[in-house]
Amino acid sequence: MSLEKILSISGKPGLYQLENQTRTGFLAISLIDGKKISVSARQNVSLLSEIAIYTLTKELPLREVFSKISEKENGGEAINHKSSRDQLEEYFFEILPDYDEDRVYPSDIKKIVQWYNLLIKNGYTDFSDVSSEDSTKDEEE
Repeated sequence: MSLEKILSISGKPGLYQLENQTRTGFLAISLIDGKKISVSARQNVSLLSEIAIYTLTKELPLREVFSKISEKENGGEAINHKSSRDQLEEYFFEILPDYDEDRVYPSDIKKIVQWYNLLIKNGYTDFSDVSSEDSTKDEEE
């Protein structure tokens, strides 16, 4: 499963996996407790595959940040997201030394670490770009 079907829903904790589309929105399954919820088309929803982190030179897709964390942790869980602000910032600086400290807030770092750990707990370990893999396969054929 790629990040293409993983959602963050404003006002709801954790992450959700897109399940089905309905007339008024869609169904999603919580990665925290496995419960299904109905999400209205009016709610603010973000696909993880569309989120990027500001660095001093460019915007880095979230999947690349997750890949860097995974490399550092050898595929295991990262630091606890409830760690102190200083610990989280120091940890994030080790992973992404050129992140833009003026535009990436401590709350963003906390959320990224929490999401990463949630994905790892649910067996999502492949953070590669699915669209680039598909285009590579097409070129090889």
